[in-house]
Amino acid sequence: MKSIFDHVSFDCSVKVTKAYSTSFSTAVKMLAPTIRQDIYNIYGFVRFADEIVDTFHEYDKEVLFSQFENDLALALSQKISLNPILNSFQHTVHKYNIPNELIAAFMKSMKLDLVKTKYTTVEEYNEYIYGSADVVGLMCLKVFVNGDVAKYEALKNSAMRLGSAFQKVNFLRDLKADFEDLSRTYFPNTDLSCLDEASKQQIIAEIQADFDAGFEGIQKLPIEAKFGVYTAYIYYKKLLSKLNKTPSLEIKNTRIRVPDHQKVGLLAKCYLNYKLNII
Repeated sequence: MKSIFDHVSFDCSVKVTKAYSTSFSTAVKMLAPTIRQDIYNIYGFVRFADEIVDTFHEYDKEVLFSQFENDLALALSQKISLNPILNSFQHTVHKYNIPNELIAAFMKSMKLDLVKTKYTTVEEYNEYIYGSADVVGLMCLKVFVNGDVAKYEALKNSAMRLGSAFQKVNFLRDLKADFEDLSRTYFPNTDLSCLDEASKQQIIAEIQADFDAGFEGIQKLPIEAKFGVYTAYIYYKKLLSKLNKTPSLEIKNTRIRVPDHQKVGLLAKCYLNYKLNII
């Protein structure tokens, strides 16, 4: 019975999420059980694609990505894949009618990471972020609104802005690894080899504007999704605060993180704010 294989696939997506991101998996646990698995399924797909372009240095990444892309197309058309992560993802795509253009935009941005190392214009930068982050937010939003087209359209911009904020925080946090290990520069018109406070503050102001727009959408999310998304929002806001307080030279030389004991405190704060209807 395929249902058994589907459950095995779903378990794989959960394991991938927990293995690669304890912070995100904690936020997913705060979602209602009715939608939790589908967000795991989306994350597993996104993570595998990202791993191919970012970490498999000893293999031919282009060949691996091409195989993954072909397997994805077959999974979506046949509604099954022997790759459990793709099998889980196609299940969620069909369940919530996630548009193919969102998936295609994501794959396009991931493919750029195979060949492109510098983004010199705002247009290139925005296009990359749209594909690598905004559309992931939109995929999740499709799950959150569960077929409510009017709700999806009303929250679409906020979901994209929140996705952008998360991605830009990741860019700033991973500055050292991206620049030194992968030779990538995402922020346009910024010399990361000599990042100064003025440039850093400009980036942070841009991220803060995205967070503000994203929070407006969080307040209007269905009850099943609100607490989980708010938890992720608070975590990334804390990361941004730490980056803001960290000298630019230190950001270039180390990876800023939120310690586990602070994460526990943030979760408690999120729960209190949620129960007090502050969000």
